[in-house]
Amino acid sequence: MSKEQAIRYRLEDHVAILSLNQPDRRNPLSYEMCWSLIEHVNKAAADDDVHVILLTGEGKTFCAGGDIKEFASYQQKRASEVHQEGEATTELFKTLSSLRKPLIGAINGHALGGGLGMVAVCHYTIASSQAKFGTTEIKLGLFPLVILPAVMDAIGTKKTLEISFTGEVFSAEKALRIGLVNQVVEPDKVVPESVRFAKELAQASPLALKIGLDCYVKTRDMEWNKKLDYANTLRVISFLSDDLKEGASAFLEKREPKWLGR
Repeated sequence: MSKEQAIRYRLEDHVAILSLNQPDRRNPLSYEMCWSLIEHVNKAAADDDVHVILLTGEGKTFCAGGDIKEFASYQQKRASEVHQEGEATTELFKTLSSLRKPLIGAINGHALGGGLGMVAVCHYTIASSQAKFGTTEIKLGLFPLVILPAVMDAIGTKKTLEISFTGEVFSAEKALRIGLVNQVVEPDKVVPESVRFAKELAQASPLALKIGLDCYVKTRDMEWNKKLDYANTLRVISFLSDDLKEGASAFLEKREPKWLGR
């Protein structure tokens, strides 16, 4: 399967919709899938016509996590080869976690291991009531190392360690309760509701979204006072932007704004 076939990509009303497209294999985060997803996410990130990115999976599974066949093959490979192949997953999470455009997750089915990691790194997530979640690596003699930072950001240290230690496969309701997802809907409503939300969000100022996510990404590891100083610098940029001028004028004139993205 080519890179183009591994990911389906379409653009609708400023929303780039990316679908993991290996449903017969439960959309695993294989070496090929990771690099294909990185390529398509970067394409969406670089396209000024894309304001929001939506991520989902074809078939009944969102993403079953790492490719077990690839894991098994590592015993016959050199450490340098294993490290190089492992960089695909590492680069994927670096790419997703540094996005300056909103990443919406439409979780249509099971999200396990790295699949759960992608759920955690999404900025807003809508899940099927029939979806299941878990970091099941412990049952293979592994620990979910690369996804740990994203999962801890989403649900906190204690819950991250709990699900990592137990390998529990849990319900969408629990995922909602612990803060892993934002909404749970009926299976047939996951993609339509996610697309509706993404298109509504895409009507916001693209500059405001970019600045907001830049603040979110850059200040995560900053000391408190430095966070405030950085946020204040970005606020000055916002106050002097053409989008604020347009937004204020549209509000006073009781019309829809026409964003310029600058």
